[in-house]
Amino acid sequence: MARNMRPLLALPLLAALSGCATASVSPPRARPADYYPLAVGSEWTWEDQSPQLPAGAPSLRTVRVLERTRDGFFRDSARGELRPGACVEDRARALLCGPIAVGTRWTSVLSPTSSEHFEIVSVTERVVTPAGIFEACVKVRAVTRAAADTDLINETSYAPGVGPVRIETITVANGKAVPQFRAVLRAWRQGST
Repeated sequence: MARNMRPLLALPLLAALSGCATASVSPPRARPADYYPLAVGSEWTWEDQSPQLPAGAPSLRTVRVLERTRDGFFRDSARGELRPGACVEDRARALLCGPIAVGTRWTSVLSPTSSEHFEIVSVTERVVTPAGIFEACVKVRAVTRAAADTDLINETSYAPGVGPVRIETITVANGKAVPQFRAVLRAWRQGST
């Protein structure tokens, strides 16, 4: 579980269930930080629902924002660091960028041979989790080419005022999609800025 949960803050605060209709209209004046509120003391608990999770393996993971660094990043208990701005970003990539509208795209270069391509694919997603039902979620799809015939797809759904409520990773090899990782929000608590 720990191998895949670190992205909950970093990739998602790597970090719902089903999609809804997609709209191309942006919520009024929505900013990326509105969908990933960061503050010291904020805490998210996710339930790992991955298909490969071994029986009896721990399925809950809590990540808490511990401090704000001098350069404006919020450091969490999973050693992730995020900073709000024009995009919500970690030290390697931009995770959520504006404008908050279907079709908004951006790319993060991870290395000289690897880039991650992001796109907002919904701004009206309804996500059902153990923590509740979240409306008007923004769904971001990130695609990284792992090999000539293999893509790694990460989909993160962000609820306004909450942050990531569902994170899923799928490997697509030779046209076949294989679910790898799935986490849904079980609980959250907003800290203070």
